[in-house]
Amino acid sequence: MQNLRAIRRKIKGVSNLRKIMQAMKMVAAARLRRVQDRVLSGKPYTDRIRNLVNRLARHLPRAEHPLLVRRPIQRRGLVVVTGDKGLCGAYNSNIIRTAQALLDQNGEDPTELFIIGKKAYDYFQRRGYRPTHWRSQLPATAAFSEFRSVARRIADWFLSGQVDEVRVVYGEFVNVLVQRPRVIALLPIAPEKDEGPKPAEPTDYIFEPAPAELLSILLPKYLEHQVYHILLESLASENAARMNAMTQAAENAEEMIKQLTLQANKIRQWTITKELLEIATAVEAMRKARD
Repeated sequence: MQNLRAIRRKIKGVSNLRKIMQAMKMVAAARLRRVQDRVLSGKPYTDRIRNLVNRLARHLPRAEHPLLVRRPIQRRGLVVVTGDKGLCGAYNSNIIRTAQALLDQNGEDPTELFIIGKKAYDYFQRRGYRPTHWRSQLPATAAFSEFRSVARRIADWFLSGQVDEVRVVYGEFVNVLVQRPRVIALLPIAPEKDEGPKPAEPTDYIFEPAPAELLSILLPKYLEHQVYHILLESLASENAARMNAMTQAAENAEEMIKQLTLQANKIRQWTITKELLEIATAVEAMRKARD
């Protein structure tokens, strides 16, 4: 049977770990709220520019802007977005597994990697992949210019002809309890399909300035906000996953403390009973010796 002192040390150690887990849960919850506030503040602009691009792109030739042009796919580009740190359950592993499945699915087709987040970078480095670009995860407090810089690097990657399409694997934020890997086609930009009846709109537009000039301003901004939304949603998913993982870990620690406390009480009770038996035996032996 274990020593009572050793069990009490375990209880103290698990209690300290539970405090750390609860603190990490509170930090993750605060960061999640910060990211959600930032997403909500930018959502009206993002929705409007997306609707504008979807409406205009259907009435323009694809050759009007290089970001709209579809080329024969000779080399694919894959952007993988994970976190820099762990302790968030299977969040990073699920995204990496989805990215690896896409690479395996492409088979012999050349695929270049653009990695955001140290977890994915470490994984692919260990397996012999050489990412074309990589950078650490952007924090929720990063300026919009940093998100714009990432979007421009992805656009240059496509426009330079290094890759003929760009897809993104990231963590979709469904709600606080559900986050799942998602794969989307980022480049070339394609208008979203119509779903259901919509109000009639004019079939012809008179463009001022010229369509090429208009798209040269509009499409880069559209791409910037697409990347901005993806990276913020990924941050929200990671913090929600970490909050859930720390909640579960704290509950497990609480259960372990209960079990260790019960075990300590049993040992203490056994020790007291043993001492009483020894005293009773000694008293009985003394009485017999006296008699």
